[in-house]
Amino acid sequence: MPRETPKNLWRSRWGFLLAATGSAVGLGNIWKFPYITGEYGGGAFVLMYLACILAIGIPVMMTEIAIGRRGRGSPIDAIGRVVRENGGNPLWRAVGGMAMLAGFMILCFYVVVAGWAFAYTWKMLDGSLAASSVEALGGVFEAHNANPWQLGGWSVLVALLTLCIVGKGVQAGVERSLRWMMPGLAVMLLALVGYAFTSGSFKAGFDFLFHFDASKITGEALLAALGHAFFTLSLASGAILTYGSYIPDDQSITRTTFMVVLCDTCVALLAGLAIFPIIFANGMSPSAGPGLIFMSLPLAFQQMPFGTVFGVLFFAMVSVAALSSAISMVEASVAYLNEKHGISRLKAAAASGVVLLLISLLAMLSFNLLAGWTPLGKNVFDWLDFLTSRWMMPLGGIFMVLLAGYALRSEIMRDELGLPPLGYALWLFMVRYVSPVLILMVFLHALGWLGFDPVQRWYWIAGAIGALAVLGEVLRPRIVQVLAER
Repeated sequence: MPRETPKNLWRSRWGFLLAATGSAVGLGNIWKFPYITGEYGGGAFVLMYLACILAIGIPVMMTEIAIGRRGRGSPIDAIGRVVRENGGNPLWRAVGGMAMLAGFMILCFYVVVAGWAFAYTWKMLDGSLAASSVEALGGVFEAHNANPWQLGGWSVLVALLTLCIVGKGVQAGVERSLRWMMPGLAVMLLALVGYAFTSGSFKAGFDFLFHFDASKITGEALLAALGHAFFTLSLASGAILTYGSYIPDDQSITRTTFMVVLCDTCVALLAGLAIFPIIFANGMSPSAGPGLIFMSLPLAFQQMPFGTVFGVLFFAMVSVAALSSAISMVEASVAYLNEKHGISRLKAAAASGVVLLLISLLAMLSFNLLAGWTPLGKNVFDWLDFLTSRWMMPLGGIFMVLLAGYALRSEIMRDELGLPPLGYALWLFMVRYVSPVLILMVFLHALGWLGFDPVQRWYWIAGAIGALAVLGEVLRPRIVQVLAER
């Protein structure tokens, strides 16, 4: 089957690296990673997280990029073309549809969270965060969310910026904006790390982040590391697969994947090195939970020399990270409307924006006017988060690796990945036996269905991987025969 002629390609070899890193580097790195590291004991959690990146993040990201480039289109179209080349069942396109829908639904509540970062950049400037305690800053945060005009205004600003950038196109909009956003984020992050180095507690922050304590390795911590490794790279949300469809044929998927994962991990670790010394220097707890960013840190900035300057710098950095991720979440939908239905990028972005604003409005109002409306026990904001993070993304990830590991002929992925025999064998083993089991564990744990003893849990994981490996090898000849007959 002849390769689809790509309509859009990254202008330079750095285009995908910046875009994929921008998608991966979001609030998960700068907001979530530091506080869950604090909750699960620092260095031991970091080690578990890095191991999980190798077990899930790299194999699944390579899979999505390869399928995206092979199919040259939005998640639905790319998977459809690859499956058609393979002579498989067209129902696999539903996996792409679910990924695309998940990314769009995430964006519907993500613009609210990103709006917090934009708002706090301004609040640091105008003195609205002047308070004497974490509790008082908690009141500021609640008051911000209780005001529908204030919360909605910042959220709409994020949505409009995102849609304007995506509407300009892959090269003129996405790539050009990320060319200054990602280096700018890196400069701001390094400046904050440099300031933290002078805080007097840099050693305490460094030791907390990298000191290894084997007693902190628990089943709960490992599952948290697994979940964060999967979600931080924007996997199964349509973003990486769509960005992968714009990669030139001569670019190495393996090398690019490792560079994206390295950049993403470095940003997460540098964020910890920027945040924890400041927290320790002001006598605060590193395990303050989600309030670490919007409550503990603003108080710490007030107590520091030039605190306002560095507070503005910090929240500006968080805003850039949030915006770069938001761009990736809507790109798949805009690409689908543009490629499948022939709608111009600008009109596709406008159409997506109408739906986005309608749904995100309900998410915004969940904090104020619709706070009492909780169908089936959750408000709209929580439902969007629950359905995407606990159902759609894990299931999408499982189906993606099953598609690549079992349903597609080996030569398709071998040709696209361009790996040597040993490298390909390792990737195939991971996507067939290791990644599906680990993602399934994340899925079951997130739903509260994994209730057995944490020590026994890992015996079950090892047994499940072994059983799946044996079953896969037994059934593989029959699977290959069926595919060949088609």
